[in-house]
Amino acid sequence: MKADQYVTVAREGVHESEINRSRFLCSLAPAATEAEAQEFIARVRKEHPTATHNCFAYVIGADASVQKASDDGEPGGTAGVPMLQMLTRRDIRYAVAVVTRYYGGVKLGAGGLIRAYGGVVGEALDALGTVTRRRYRLATVTVDHQRAGKTQNDLRSTGRTVVDLRYGAEVEIEVALPEADLPGFEAWLADSTAGSATLTLGGETYAP
Repeated sequence: MKADQYVTVAREGVHESEINRSRFLCSLAPAATEAEAQEFIARVRKEHPTATHNCFAYVIGADASVQKASDDGEPGGTAGVPMLQMLTRRDIRYAVAVVTRYYGGVKLGAGGLIRAYGGVVGEALDALGTVTRRRYRLATVTVDHQRAGKTQNDLRSTGRTVVDLRYGAEVEIEVALPEADLPGFEAWLADSTAGSATLTLGGETYAP
């Protein structure tokens, strides 16, 4: 069953914390694919070649089907896993986090590391913000040119999201509809266009 919605990172950015003289920089970014996540990790590593560690975690897929984490030399399970757990606990999807650590001379111990790595990801999410994306079904409404303007206005005034407009022999208006709205929408469309519009259902998309 596909997720009806997911949360992702609002924008790319960096949040810094200092814990017992160690600097922790959490770089966060949205990532549509695993390849994008890996490119971002490589970029951050390049920016911080002298860092003690560049640990990462990412979650791809609305259903979190791809999850990866790396401790990058920290004791096993003390960095990447708590970072990943913070992302999944907050329902974050299609996102990548890299925590760069510059060691400050004070050992944190396993518990301290887990709290530090997980905590800085949580702080970064709060600082950079998140957006919720809901699942919509794309549908194309085809009407003649005469009715197109009124139909567009009617769609917008009832809170429907117009995604695209295509002008040809007729006008195609692409809308994004919540699945639950589909049966009612067909009836509404027939009523508002006096049965002159045709409705073609397309694929699915996630949008704010």
